[in-house]
Amino acid sequence: MHFARTEEQDELASTIRSLLAKRSDSAAVRAAVETPEGYDTALWQALVEQIGVAALAVPEEYDGAGASLIETAVVLEEVGYALTPSPLLATALHAAQLQLHGTDDQKADLLPRLAAGEVLPFALGRIVLEPADRSGSMDQTLRIAITDEAVETPADVRAISTALASALQVGAIQRALDMTVSYSKERVQFGRQIGSFQALKHRMADMLVLLEASRSASWGATAVAAAYLDDPTPGNAARLVELAAIAGSYCSDALDKVASEAVQLHGGIAITWEHDIQLVFKRAHALSVLNGPAHRHRAALLG
Repeated sequence: MHFARTEEQDELASTIRSLLAKRSDSAAVRAAVETPEGYDTALWQALVEQIGVAALAVPEEYDGAGASLIETAVVLEEVGYALTPSPLLATALHAAQLQLHGTDDQKADLLPRLAAGEVLPFALGRIVLEPADRSGSMDQTLRIAITDEAVETPADVRAISTALASALQVGAIQRALDMTVSYSKERVQFGRQIGSFQALKHRMADMLVLLEASRSASWGATAVAAAYLDDPTPGNAARLVELAAIAGSYCSDALDKVASEAVQLHGGIAITWEHDIQLVFKRAHALSVLNGPAHRHRAALLG
């Protein structure tokens, strides 16, 4: 099983990170959520045309890159770190559902359009990603809406959604930890940097442990999701459901904990609109709602 990134995947992550650092900083994220689309359309086109993010897990016969969901997860982790409003999750899930459950005509029609960057709504039960209307979600960077009628989502697609969402969660955990460590080196209390206090060091060390364990769980889940999409056998399906539930459970709890700790360790500025740590806190709650809270994933593991 694939549990380590290849050199090419590291290069992909570095390329995405560099682009988002230039074009998706705090001011750009806040401007993007105020647009009618809810994301920066020019940035999305750059990601699609220059890097091909929408085409990664689409087969070459449908104008895709013929890569895998692992590469998609690599990009999502960087998107999660930057808190970038992006249609990538919806696009990847739509493409996966078509490959697993679509007719030949549906694949021929929709997969090339998705690979080219066309943004289409995607339903997960009562939750719709990239809805046509602005939803007023608590997390302004994740455009979702809740409908009155639920759409039946296949169990394997739901598991893939949980796996890919865990990549967003890992990115957000890394962002919260980096912001907290940086702040602890700058904030002075009682004549010392607060990062020098042993009690705070221990709390940040605990955040790092949650990050690394979450990354392992997420990588395991996305590796199995990629294997299942390539070969949807009953054995791969069972492993996907199990590892996705593990990632969904652990990463959701970890992001909730790390986001809360980051707010506490940032003090009063953390609850201000101007500071980005509040965006991480909101992202934690939004992603928990998307595929269900952690305790439901644990219940699924117990059967």
